[in-house]
Amino acid sequence: MDFKNFFTKKRVLFLLIFFALVLIGKKINFSPLVGAENQFFTLFQFFGPIAGSFLGPVFGIIAVLSAEVSDFLIVGKEWSIVNFVRVLPMFFAVMYFGFKAKRREFYGMIVPALCILAFVMHPVGKVAWIYTIYWVIPIVANILPKKFSGNLLMRSLGATLTAHAVGSVIWIYTIPMGAEQWFALVPIVGYERLLFALGIAGSYVLFNTTLDYIITKWKINIPSKVLFLDKRYALLKNFSKVTTTNVTK
Repeated sequence: MDFKNFFTKKRVLFLLIFFALVLIGKKINFSPLVGAENQFFTLFQFFGPIAGSFLGPVFGIIAVLSAEVSDFLIVGKEWSIVNFVRVLPMFFAVMYFGFKAKRREFYGMIVPALCILAFVMHPVGKVAWIYTIYWVIPIVANILPKKFSGNLLMRSLGATLTAHAVGSVIWIYTIPMGAEQWFALVPIVGYERLLFALGIAGSYVLFNTTLDYIITKWKINIPSKVLFLDKRYALLKNFSKVTTTNVTK
C-alpha cells in the first residue's frame, strides 16, 4: 500500500479537523445512559456518522477511532467494558452512512436483523422483544425504492438506529438490566434517535456547505477520491444559483 497517496495532506487535514470536533463534541453531554453511572450520550452522536460519507467508511472509522483513543488518553478514562462498548456502535453508524447505495441496502438489512435475533435470544431480551421494533425501520427502509432509502433524513435515521441496535445487543449481554428497564426505555429511544437523526442530517448539510464554501473561496484543489462532497447540500451555492436565476428573470 502506498501510504503517501493513502494519507494525503488534505485527507490528514480533514482528519485533524474532524478529530478536534470529536474531542469537543464528547465533552458536551446530551443524555445519561441507563444502567451505567456517569455515562452519557454526547454531542458526538449528532455528527459522528458523517465522517464515513466525507472520507469513506475506512477513513471515517480511522477518524472516529483516533479521536476515541485520544479522548481516553487525554481525559484518563478507565478502560472498562462500558467505555469500550460505547466505541463500537459508532463504527457501524459510520459504515452505514458512508456506504454507497447498494452496499448500504445490504448492510442496512443484515446488521439490524442479526441484532434483533441476538437480542431476543437473551433471556431478558426475549421478554422485552418490543424494544427491537426500532431496528425494523432501517430494514424496511432499505427494501423500499432507493429514492426513499437514500433520503438524507432516512439515511441519518438508519445510521443512528444501526448504532443503537449494535450498542443495545452488546449492552444486554454485558450490563445487568431487567425487562422492565428495557420497556421503560422504548419511548425514550424514539425521542433520542429522532433527535440524533436530525442532528446527523443537519451536521451533514453544515459540513457540505462549509467545506464547499472554503474550497471554492480559496480555490483549493481536492480530488474527489480524497473528500466526497454532495453539492446538493451545499446551501450557499444553491442559494446563489436561485438568486442569480431570479435576478436574470
